Amino acid sequence: MIKTEKILHLKSSRGRKVRVVREHYLREKVPCFSAGCQAQCNNEGKVLPADLTHYVVPDVGVVLDFLEILEFREIQGIIFTQTACQAVQHNKGRRQYNRLRNLLRDPRHDCVLFANEFQEYSYCPREKGECHEKWQTRCVYSASVWYYNHLAGLKDIVMVTEDREAVTQYSSLYSGVYVISMQEYLHNFWLDVHAAHELYSSITQAALGRENEGSEKEYIEHLPSELLEAGIKSGRYVQGILNVNKHRAQLEALVTAQGFSNKSTELSRDVLVLGIKHRNRAIHGDSVVVELLPRGEWRGRNTALTEAQGEERSAEAPRSQPMPTGHVVGILQRNWRDYVVTFPPRDTPNQSRNSQKILTVPWDHRIPKIRISTQQADTLQDHRVVVRIDSWDSTSLYPNGHSVRILGRAGELETEVQTILVENCISVSAFSEAQLKEMPVVSPEQPWCPDPGQVQARRDLRESHLVFSIDPRGCEDVDDTLSVKQLPHGALELGVHIADVTHFVKEGSLTDLEARARATTYYLADRRYDMLPEVLSSNLCSLLGGVDRYAMSVLWQLDADSLEVKSVWFGRTLIRSSYQLHYELAQSLLNGEEPDVPELIRLPPEQRDRNLCDLTQALHTLTHVARHLRAQRDRGGALELEGVEVRAQLDSEKNITALVPRQPLEVHETVAECMIFANHWVARKIQEAFPHQALLRHHPPPRQEHFSQLQDCARAQGFSIDTRSNKSLAGCLEQAVDPQDPVVNQLLRMMATQAMSQAMYFCTGAVPAEDYYHYGLALDRYTHFTSPIRRYADVVVHRLLTAALDQEIDRSVSVGSTRDMEETAQHMNTRNRAAQHAQRMSTELFQCLFFRDRHPETDSDCLADAVIYGIRDNGVLVFVPQYGLRGPVYLRSRGGEVVSVATDGSCDWSSGTLTRNADHITTSSVSGSATFRLFQHITVCILVHTNPCHADALNLQLVRHAPHKSQSMRPVGGHTRARLVQEVQRQAEEATLRASLRPKLSREEKQFSQSKQPNLYSLLEEIQELSLMSSEASAQRLCATTA
Repeated sequence: MIKTEKILHLKSSRGRKVRVVREHYLREKVPCFSAGCQAQCNNEGKVLPADLTHYVVPDVGVVLDFLEILEFREIQGIIFTQTACQAVQHNKGRRQYNRLRNLLRDPRHDCVLFANEFQEYSYCPREKGECHEKWQTRCVYSASVWYYNHLAGLKDIVMVTEDREAVTQYSSLYSGVYVISMQEYLHNFWLDVHAAHELYSSITQAALGRENEGSEKEYIEHLPSELLEAGIKSGRYVQGILNVNKHRAQLEALVTAQGFSNKSTELSRDVLVLGIKHRNRAIHGDSVVVELLPRGEWRGRNTALTEAQGEERSAEAPRSQPMPTGHVVGILQRNWRDYVVTFPPRDTPNQSRNSQKILTVPWDHRIPKIRISTQQADTLQDHRVVVRIDSWDSTSLYPNGHSVRILGRAGELETEVQTILVENCISVSAFSEAQLKEMPVVSPEQPWCPDPGQVQARRDLRESHLVFSIDPRGCEDVDDTLSVKQLPHGALELGVHIADVTHFVKEGSLTDLEARARATTYYLADRRYDMLPEVLSSNLCSLLGGVDRYAMSVLWQLDADSLEVKSVWFGRTLIRSSYQLHYELAQSLLNGEEPDVPELIRLPPEQRDRNLCDLTQALHTLTHVARHLRAQRDRGGALELEGVEVRAQLDSEKNITALVPRQPLEVHETVAECMIFANHWVARKIQEAFPHQALLRHHPPPRQEHFSQLQDCARAQGFSIDTRSNKSLAGCLEQAVDPQDPVVNQLLRMMATQAMSQAMYFCTGAVPAEDYYHYGLALDRYTHFTSPIRRYADVVVHRLLTAALDQEIDRSVSVGSTRDMEETAQHMNTRNRAAQHAQRMSTELFQCLFFRDRHPETDSDCLADAVIYGIRDNGVLVFVPQYGLRGPVYLRSRGGEVVSVATDGSCDWSSGTLTRNADHITTSSVSGSATFRLFQHITVCILVHTNPCHADALNLQLVRHAPHKSQSMRPVGGHTRARLVQEVQRQAEEATLRASLRPKLSREEKQFSQSKQPNLYSLLEEIQELSLMSSEASAQRLCATTA
């Protein structure tokens, strides 16, 4: 080891330049991470393959500007130098640096990190007068030469740089070390990776466009980080996340305060930011620093309904009480992602086709227009394109970016679905060959059977227990089965048996890494994207009837009279499900009917009757236990909330043909209670075994101010809602029933859902014990254990439970660190939110496609009954039970006219006035006055508002000041809902046949776009534990979701 010195030029907290000299140690033995190493380096972890034709070493500039090209899995053998990684950290910020770190950690990418500045023979001290960029290039070249010599000249090394002088200087210095540009490298080595070439062209064009920008400032400069940090500490500035109002994207944004030290309660709320200029180049989701304006300049939020996105007006509008208002003075962290934009039509004003700089319109209203430099402007017209933002300088009105890939023509079904995935950062490519090679081989000629060693190690329940599953009709991915048994001494044994996914998915394997990255199965209205390969999700891990399967089981001994738990057993088991029941069949058996049970049809009559009696008795006992478990939670304050639930109907090819409303059955509650019971006891077990590393799920109590709408609406109906605890809230909701109108209680429960905070995963070592409580389920500890096929959290919990059981035998058993577990928990929370948002957007897409080609004058499906649940200054908010829709109905038009109601209830526009009150709003015109009250039924017409650059949206227009005439013939969630997806798919297929423009889907696309029956236990569990998507989505659910 050689000691030397390294000179650093840093900035002090006051912005002064400081020269720092630090000790620097050089070593001869530094791992090279190459499988072709002849020097016996200590290469632990990921190594580069030895069979590659070359290794590539990107220069600092290439890593800074073209990292997303280096992320292509086709480009192999990449060596990132320590010099380049440090440059990314210092120049690009934490987000880009973490992206590079994740790339290096991911075993699916052939890339490694070489500590060139600690290697004795590759280290290059900076020479006097040498600029920083030249020194960095020299360091990377020196590392390239070292690699060539270290591998004894057996592997060519290609250094990639955009520095033309470096190419000229170094290209001929050393045989076997080639120095070329990025464009030459892609052309010579990766000619077939067309996406990489297109991305390179896009990035270079964007860079040239930025060089030609003007110098006149459009925004004030951001303050230095030192001043921002000092201002936050002193209380002068507010730190938080910028949330743009999607209904008034040009006018309003809120900053959720995170680091404000002022003790004033009125300043502890959100800070309002009005207008684009006051945002100062901050984009929705950025972590920003805000300075408050003088109190006299504080404003309130606009309380009027907006008529359409993009039609905002700055005229004076009714506002709420003044609230803290400020402007952005700095950005702590850019949270940019991939955005979907649309290239506007040629006739759009302010578009210069000659300059090839196009202002593209993001699909998300909250994102500003993005300037793209491209030579394909005419080709991309009316197309959805994925772009990334590169910069937003103070001299530019709009951010600059580059295109990444083309999704397709706007308005086409597949394009819109892919848009939803991109907007929610969901990547669901087909499982790779390497991942599929990890799967057991299963075929008709070579069926899977339990390993003899596993049979010996597991508790065998195949002959001793009557095990059965209850799932939706046609379900293939059976996560859970149940058993109930009368023990000899009079006690009952309740069993919950869950698919043992962790036996097949080993921690750290490629399949495990992919499952962790996805974190959940993504359910859309017409398809699903599995977390695990199909061979596991639909076969080996699925607890199908009549086949042997590995399971993780929880068995309770219950007192026969009180049903109190006397003991509990956890462990790995071997089971064989005797019956694969669907919900309707199980309910029929409970009702005393005699339906055909497929497993019993071929048995002799005497044996069939005996087995049917045993199965029916087991179902009745299970129902009795579940009622007791529910009553226990009810006494603790468990909440029952409102949601619209359906099941997917599949054809022979496993495609969804319709969505059928699920009628509420007691057996749904029975299954859900058993699963919640298992989740609770497993949470207790792993938390006691690993107090600081357990993965639990908590639901924080909601903020009391969020209940204001619920309380106001209930008061209008004469009900009082006590929200001081979950128990009091549950009791009040139970009593708030209008015998004449069941929709009243439904709406109140939906408002309660809207007020709730979201349930989250967390690591026990990162949260105080008093915060473990699950508000919605009224449980002190809770986790997810029962759905490992579709949720990665359950996979983690299975491993923790296994470790807890092993710890009982070997006390030295340990798990990962608190920090790693908390990082995993936050990742899963993020992915679950993305899944929820994607499902909601998919539902809205299919609703719009269903109504798009229907005319209200000729199609009665466009007319529906609506219930008023909110009063605004220029209209009302309504809920349409028939379709599960919620939205605004305007009583004042943009021209200032108001709704005029005729004697027969029909409505029209005329001049007049609006008068708003707490529980009603009145229109006055020449024809008289009309009052619209909370919970009043009206008739609305459903229309589609189309926008080529954004998602289509449904508009609700008032038709009659009276309930819809055919209301009685259209129950909530009727057959119209069931036809929705089926009709949309039929129209899409016809359009495809007529146009014949889109090529057929590849085998891989068909594989990962598979549509299989969701597990509907998840629906009831989500609603009960309040981990649903946003309140808007809870009433719009058209497919199964994940918790």
